[in-house]
Amino acid sequence: MGSSVVVLETDPKVAKSLAGQLSSHFNSVLLTNSGEELRESVAKHPPEVVILDVEYSLLSDLRNLRQDFPKLPIVCTHRVPDEELWVAAMDAGASDFCPADDAQNVVAAVLRSMAVA
Repeated sequence: MGSSVVVLETDPKVAKSLAGQLSSHFNSVLLTNSGEELRESVAKHPPEVVILDVEYSLLSDLRNLRQDFPKLPIVCTHRVPDEELWVAAMDAGASDFCPADDAQNVVAAVLRSMAVA
């Protein structure tokens, strides 16, 4: 099974933690450093799911990803999520929204989002 996930997470410590947790569920975990790199990776090798740090990305990036890849689950993270941002992210097309530093919660959200997709 060639399952993969693409992650855009700006905090290297959080990215490493997420990659460690995700590696037991996916054959490939690709960490990206920019919205452009993430988009390129998704276009070239479509993953099963994307994890997007919305503290770093714009909600318009999320909307564009959703528009270009309508069936792709996108789990958003943020260092300090609040209800307003959660609602905005969900409205922009997020499949789920989690605190960035809660790797287990992010993995659970990823697996739930894939099951729904």
